[in-house]
Amino acid sequence: MQQVDVAIIGAGTAGLNARSEVEKRGGRALLIESGPYGTTCARVGCMPSKLLVAAAERAEQIRRADIFGVKVAQGLEVDGTAVMARVRRERDRFAGGMVAATEEIPADQRRRGRARFLDPTTLDVEGERIEARAVVIAAGSSPWVPPPFDDLAQRVVTSDSVFDLEDLPESLAVVGTGIIALELGQSLSRLGVEVSFFNPSDDFASFSDPQVDRAARDALCRELDIHLRAEVQEAAADGAGVQLTWYAAEGHRHARRFAMVLAAAGRRPNLDGLDLAAAGLALDEQGGFPFDPATTQCGDLPIFAAGDVTGQSGLLHQAADEGRIAGANAMLYPNIERHRRRTDLAIAFTDPQMAVVGTRFADLDRQSITIGAIDYANQGRAVVMAENEGLVHLYAERGSGRLVGAEMFGPRVEHMAHLLAWSCQQGLSVPAVLEMPFYHPVLEEGLRSALRELARKLDLPPRQCEDESYNPGC
Repeated sequence: MQQVDVAIIGAGTAGLNARSEVEKRGGRALLIESGPYGTTCARVGCMPSKLLVAAAERAEQIRRADIFGVKVAQGLEVDGTAVMARVRRERDRFAGGMVAATEEIPADQRRRGRARFLDPTTLDVEGERIEARAVVIAAGSSPWVPPPFDDLAQRVVTSDSVFDLEDLPESLAVVGTGIIALELGQSLSRLGVEVSFFNPSDDFASFSDPQVDRAARDALCRELDIHLRAEVQEAAADGAGVQLTWYAAEGHRHARRFAMVLAAAGRRPNLDGLDLAAAGLALDEQGGFPFDPATTQCGDLPIFAAGDVTGQSGLLHQAADEGRIAGANAMLYPNIERHRRRTDLAIAFTDPQMAVVGTRFADLDRQSITIGAIDYANQGRAVVMAENEGLVHLYAERGSGRLVGAEMFGPRVEHMAHLLAWSCQQGLSVPAVLEMPFYHPVLEEGLRSALRELARKLDLPPRQCEDESYNPGC
């Protein structure tokens, strides 16, 4: 039997941050991991996916060079083995750094094996009894393979295993049209893979603003072969590939062979085997458990959760924050503290990019907010770069004029989303943001146009400001 202050289930981003916080507060933590070391981000998430995105961006730039009068004499050739070799090489370097850092933790503060609750503060790890004052669940998540693909393991890759491919397949059926599916599928398509997307529902990306959602659907459906409300009925091995049979939205039956299937229909929290019932945690109808984001506490128990296992955002920076909060409150229990969470920020590296900042459109009180918009079709810098597509909506409170959120589909919005998130977190009003400098010509001038529209609609008292300049054609 081993006694510790805090037992932490999972050695990913959330678990490592929880452990660091426990240590800072003078406690003794035990880190328990049943899988490989290295965070989801480094091994199978953010970093390898962006390596694939980067390769696709280069290919697309070459493919579209003719727009600028730049001729590529020999045409475009994608070496799939070289693309995937770089993805794996750099992925392994990122993951290797995380593994090395984890292995620097003293061996007596780490355990390999599966943890199972015996009661709220007692765990069984491969037959060894661990007693703690509090427990942090940071067990992460795993890709979900929907039926009828779960019996085709040799021909189906997931958003975890796709990066282990040694070459690009000739064709690929992507199951799902969420962020991960669209990022990976669009990248593979631009690298020369014949890609088709399938989703039995009408769900697409993550926008809740109907106009921004429509702009994204229209743009990506023009480029990609996307089948929404398409129910895959059968998936059968066909030589080295897979034969899919599906019914389209209009009810017609279709069949086609693909070299491979990518299951990117979402991830599920790693809860199997934890025996949460023994800990006093009951799962709801959606398979989740009680969780307070401000404290990370689960119900009123000495149990805290962080990262993907909560079923919340699934984002690295959120996992890191939750890990720190969980570690701190595990040490403070029962006198836990509430924390102010950072402004929500989610980005998708499709092209054009997507971002949601602060309060989503669906969660707004429509009677108390005003919307400012910018269509990037005619925005100066976007036209210069031939990336003039997209729609951005900014949301501000009536009365105060305070920025509260945005939904964004447009060129390189990953950078502008940060500016807006910082503005929302600081509680800045539209006039206050307009007092900031805007260089010319930059994509951020599009945000200024949306902010100016907000200022007019809000009819706020004037502030001394230099934002009265007129730049025709920009």
